[in-house]
Amino acid sequence: MLERKPVFPNVIEINHQAGERIGCNVYLIYDANEWVIVDIGYEEVVDEIVELIRQMDFPLSNCKTIVATHADVDHIQGVARLKQILRSTVTGHRLAAEALAVGDRIKTFADISAQNIHLPMPSVKFDTLIDDGDVITVGGLKLEVWLTPGHTDSQLSFRLGNLLLSGDNIYRDGCVGVIDAHHGSDIRAFIKSLERIRDSDVEWLLPSHGPIFRKDNDQLNRTIGRLEGYLHMADFGTCALDWPLMDDFDRELAAGQGPQ
Repeated sequence: MLERKPVFPNVIEINHQAGERIGCNVYLIYDANEWVIVDIGYEEVVDEIVELIRQMDFPLSNCKTIVATHADVDHIQGVARLKQILRSTVTGHRLAAEALAVGDRIKTFADISAQNIHLPMPSVKFDTLIDDGDVITVGGLKLEVWLTPGHTDSQLSFRLGNLLLSGDNIYRDGCVGVIDAHHGSDIRAFIKSLERIRDSDVEWLLPSHGPIFRKDNDQLNRTIGRLEGYLHMADFGTCALDWPLMDDFDRELAAGQGPQ
């Protein structure tokens, strides 16, 4: 039997447990005889993660559900295989369910031709749909569901006491999950999600990538300020609200102003 190394009571993060990075952050939440797994990563790591779970003496039949935080290939490519192995259910938001039911390779970032990324995206059916305000029970624990869109339209976070499994909303360095029009990103929604996290009394953020860290409102304010700037930058294309430079150009053209 492998010694369990919880990062907080009743919470194991698989990369921490393994002592090396084997993919996105995968959280195993457990209490009494039940456990759930939040995300899984790429299909190629599923067997390794399942073996770790076995070695930690978690009966595979006691998995209550597999939770998908959102429909990104680096989080959920392995869900179909994991569901088959565990014979468990899959839980997530309806907008993620739509993409995964058809194996949408564009919205999930599985197919990016310009960067020669062509990954299989096995389709999988969600058994349970959850939304903001719902609760997932694990033994005596309660995971409160937060819908925190912005990175994607289906991004979910999960509160457990003073912890928030915060998805791709923000990382320890202040970066945020990719903003891309094909991906279902929405900068205004992203800002609202970050404000919700900032204004909560959560103490620890457990992100989907990188180290777990203590919530820092100053950092969140800096990140929110940066995203507010993104709303008016051509860099973010159709995800931006406007491009003030074009308003300036219209005025200069109307005034007959030449190059300066």
